[in-house]
Amino acid sequence: MSELEVLFRRHVAQTSAAPLGLEIANAEGSTVTDRHGRTYLDFLSGMGVTNVGHGHPEVVAAVREQAGRYLHAMVYGEYVEEPQVRLAARLAALLPAPLSMVYFVNSGAEAIEGALKTARKHTGRAKLVAFEGAFHGDTLGALSLGGNALYRDPFEPLLPRVERLPFGDHGALGAIDRETAAVVIEPVQGEGGVRIPPAGYLREVRRRATEVGALLVLDEVLTGFGRTGRRFAFERFDATPDLLVLAKALGGGMPLGAFVASPEILATLASDPPLAHVTTFGGHPVSCAAGLAALEVLERGRLWERAEVLGAMLQAGLRALAWQGHLVDVRGVGLLVGLELDDAGFTRRIAERSFAHGLILNWTLHRDRVIRLAPPLVIGEAEIECGLAILARAIEESA
Repeated sequence: MSELEVLFRRHVAQTSAAPLGLEIANAEGSTVTDRHGRTYLDFLSGMGVTNVGHGHPEVVAAVREQAGRYLHAMVYGEYVEEPQVRLAARLAALLPAPLSMVYFVNSGAEAIEGALKTARKHTGRAKLVAFEGAFHGDTLGALSLGGNALYRDPFEPLLPRVERLPFGDHGALGAIDRETAAVVIEPVQGEGGVRIPPAGYLREVRRRATEVGALLVLDEVLTGFGRTGRRFAFERFDATPDLLVLAKALGGGMPLGAFVASPEILATLASDPPLAHVTTFGGHPVSCAAGLAALEVLERGRLWERAEVLGAMLQAGLRALAWQGHLVDVRGVGLLVGLELDDAGFTRRIAERSFAHGLILNWTLHRDRVIRLAPPLVIGEAEIECGLAILARAIEESA
């Protein structure tokens, strides 16, 4: 164990009993390199952050240029800072009406918190509707919506008046009523096991929210910015939200989150009282400069189209592997793919053996029989074939 890893374990708060402990020396494109010079193929994109790849040269250049101009200057919403303004305007130009105003924050969980406050204040209602299997973050408000009791129970009592519905069940949508402030849903559940809603379901959720005057909050923290084969997943499902929550790939590798809505809805945070929601570092100019550069890379390369093609290739390759009878399902949209297996122990062993052979993927306690794959959208076909070969070896060793 290196001196750095010893200090890591001694002084950096741990989130599990067995962290991966990979000591990073460099990361570029779809590859992460450790201090020994060993390379790892990243099929997780830093948990969905590096859609344009690790250390994209245009993102790095934007960070350097902005850092040379100014860093933090004032709390969000007071000064006119060019990177914030340019990124907000670019996002608004890509989104349908009435999604034209952006509130920048630092992370996905913080964006969810801001969206919840906005919805409750704007509607004057208290009830929130969420869904079984959902994951929206680990702050108290976001956790209150989460669909996995294992992670909620130790922190109860959480927000009151949260009702969780079965994901994909049209018949349960009557619970969205005139006491509901917001319906909060992921277009595709990520931590929930890459669960894709049935045809027409999100349109029906949208219709029901409109009918009762509730706001539809779409959590696209994971699914945004080309991941699902569209710029934003709601385009795939024909359900424009009232509040769109973004993070992860938004910052191009820098910390950045946002919630986007109409000017009317976001105006509720500016009065009665003013400063009803504030953030010091939200919309940090360096993060916004990185985000704008990443967005231009995404747009110029139409990376969502690449995700659609390569996602189909990846799914076909996964189905062709010899799963020793353990494969239940391969499902996905774009380059967000879930592998469901029939045994949690086998799933864990595959993740461990894959990592040992240089492939980073996601096996999560939220759904312990599902492996989630979300490689950078710039990944090459040869790299996908390499990842599939590593998985084949891991399967053989895990049987």
